Amino acid sequence: MNEGRSFAFYALAAFFGLYVLFLYGPMIVIFILSFQGPTGGLTFPLVGVSLHWFYRLWEGNGIVDITGAFKRSLELGIVVMILTVVLSLSAGLAFRKRFLGANLLFYVAIASLIVPSIVTSLGIALEFRMLDDFLKANAPDWIADSLTTTMGMFTSGLGAHLTWTLPFGLLVMFAIFNRFDSRYEEAARDLGATPWQTLRHVVLPIVLPSVIGVGLFGFTLSWDEIARSSQAMGEHNTLPMELQALTTTVTTPDIYALGTSTTAVSFAVIAVALGAIAILRARQARHGSDAGQA
Repeated sequence: MNEGRSFAFYALAAFFGLYVLFLYGPMIVIFILSFQGPTGGLTFPLVGVSLHWFYRLWEGNGIVDITGAFKRSLELGIVVMILTVVLSLSAGLAFRKRFLGANLLFYVAIASLIVPSIVTSLGIALEFRMLDDFLKANAPDWIADSLTTTMGMFTSGLGAHLTWTLPFGLLVMFAIFNRFDSRYEEAARDLGATPWQTLRHVVLPIVLPSVIGVGLFGFTLSWDEIARSSQAMGEHNTLPMELQALTTTVTTPDIYALGTSTTAVSFAVIAVALGAIAILRARQARHGSDAGQA
């Protein structure tokens, strides 16, 4: 006999609905207001519906250097993604065997997760300022005279972002390799495969969905990062930094169009990653079925 839902069920369901609305409501509001008409403002009601503010945004007539900030964030996010994948995968493979100082290295690698982001940013900026002073005092004159600062997007900025993305990648790869069945590798070696062939044709195909997930972590965390970028990025702002700087000065829906555009990029990257994982799993299932029939 089916029993009706209790009052507690509906109360919890309503609470969860309010929580979801609180979580995603601001994003939905920004998305809607970004489609204001040419005479629309920053609040409801909508005055027409158009793509006017998106055109204005990307033509450079609204927010200054939005194209440059977008390209810088995209380039930095791609580099951070690649380095996060390579370093996390390499560390995951290395930590499968015990070695001296493994525990210390692990805790040092993930320590940045518990350090306040602004402190990390300030520390990296201080390190590079000290490096600037050292080079200006000790480097040859042709270097010291031309040196402005070593801080930049792909120096201090890249390091700041890696302190955020790399620990997540490491934790994911450690979890994957902790439950990895080494009998697959043993079978490959028994069939005459070299260590490189075993890695390429056995290990990587199995962990590839997780590697894609690590890449997704790397890109999206870098794309949205602002606290660790605030002191370490150097002369040029990334897109989130531009967005923060404009929140107190922009009085048109340009800023909403920018927020919608950045969110769309994040969702596009997630969709591509999920699609790639689904394709890989389908291929693995098909190959497993073919092997079983053989």
